[in-house]
Parts: sequence; structure tokens; C-alpha cells
Amino acid sequence: MTLERTRAFFALLLLLMVAPWAPAETRSPARTVVIVHGAWGGGWDWKETAAVLESRGFEVHRPTLTGLGERRHLLSPGIDLTTHIADVVNVLRFEQLDDVILVGHSYGGMVITGVAEAIPERLERLVYFDAFLPFDGECILAVGRDAEPSELCTDEAAERMLSEPTNAGGIPPGWVAPGTPPRTDVPHPVGTFVEPIKLAGAPGNGVPAGYIITRETAGGTDDFNVTAKRAEELGFPVVEYVGNHVPHREDPEGVARLFVSFSPANDRTRE
Repeated sequence: MTLERTRAFFALLLLLMVAPWAPAETRSPARTVVIVHGAWGGGWDWKETAAVLESRGFEVHRPTLTGLGERRHLLSPGIDLTTHIADVVNVLRFEQLDDVILVGHSYGGMVITGVAEAIPERLERLVYFDAFLPFDGECILAVGRDAEPSELCTDEAAERMLSEPTNAGGIPPGWVAPGTPPRTDVPHPVGTFVEPIKLAGAPGNGVPAGYIITRETAGGTDDFNVTAKRAEELGFPVVEYVGNHVPHREDPEGVARLFVSFSPANDRTRE
């Protein structure tokens, strides 16, 4: 092989090695959605919804909170609401996520409220999906109830209102038979139900927010009517979805569309 051919061969080889790493056609950055699951659940419960969003070009994170899902082996009496808020805050920080659409389902509403209190600058909007919407000083057991939070935010109240926790500090899901293999709901840390949230002002901390309520029948009674009404009073747009409390299991497409389509309550100027 002549010197010229040798040089040409290695030039072509180098080109083939580098080509796969060449910059692709410039695209606008993907919008980011972070979904926080509800009590007893896990990130696994949102796999299908995430797949729909990803097929539409969104970057999706569905963290599993400490002690739940595939992290059930970490269940302990020391886990509280602060732990779960830190779980999500650290996902946003370590993954360097900004302009996040942060979704909280059911209990996840407590968590996203705490995240907005901690790092509002990283959030584009909050989406409460059939979720708890707490005021300062409320634990999840006190949201929307007439009794004083101090009467409800106790282990005794949790045992009375839910069930007796396990030795590891988890409230078992009564609808799951013992020994049921994954994927399934698992015992939820009781400490997260009784720790009051600490807020300096209104929930959301100025982040634009909206509320989706699921009802079995349009306009019907629902356990979350009280929090949907609270959302309206706070100026959040409220959208109704006719379905059960976990419609993402049957209609991930429709639920995904809701998460990214309805308008936030108001725009916010970022400093």
C-alpha cells in the first residue's frame, strides 16, 4: 500500500470513528416533566405515562421516594415528609433540571409543595393531580379537616385513621394481599403522614400551578373536592378528569396530555 493510500485509509477510518459523535441537527431543548407518585406507590406506576411523554419529546423523571417501590428495603421509622421532599429536590439538583413541570399525584401533592418551597427557581409550574394541597402547619391527615392539625398529626391519629404501622414504620396497603409480588403498592412510611409541612406563605411559593381532579362522574362528589376548592380559592385553574383515582393506569395518553396542556394560573417573572 502506497504512502498516499495509507494516509487516505487512516483518514477515512478517523472520519468513521468521529462521525457518530458529530453534532446532530440543532434542536430546541426538551421540556422536562418530573412526576411524584402517591402514597404506597413508586415511580414504576408512571412508566406508561412517562413513555407517552417521552415519545412526544419530553424528558421525564419519575423518582421513587425513600422506602417505597424498588426502594422498599429502605423503609424505616425515621422517614418523614422532609425525607421525601429532599428526594425530589436532590433529583432536580443532581440532574441539573430547570424549568420543570412538577407533577404530584395524591400524597405527592404534599411533596411538590415542599419542593416549591425549597427551590422555586427550578420550576416552571406545579400540577396537582388529584392531590393534597396543604397550608402551612398541616400534615396530610389534617388537610381539609376541621380539627386542629396538632390533634391529627400524630402516630396515634395515623393508626386510628389508617391502620397500625409495621415494625419498620410502614402503614400497609389494605387492598394488597400479603406476599403479592411486584409491581404492587407497599407499606408507606407513617412519619410522612404525621409531619406538618413548613411554608413561609401560600402553597406553591409563587410558582404557577394548576389542579386536576378526577371524579367517577362529572361534577360528582369526591374525596378531593375539598382540595380542588382550595385550589380554586388560591387562583389555580382546576380541570376535571372523569375517572378513578389512578386513571394513568388505564389512560396514560390522556393523562400525559393533561399534564402538559393546561395553562398555569399566572406567569411569574424570574429574577
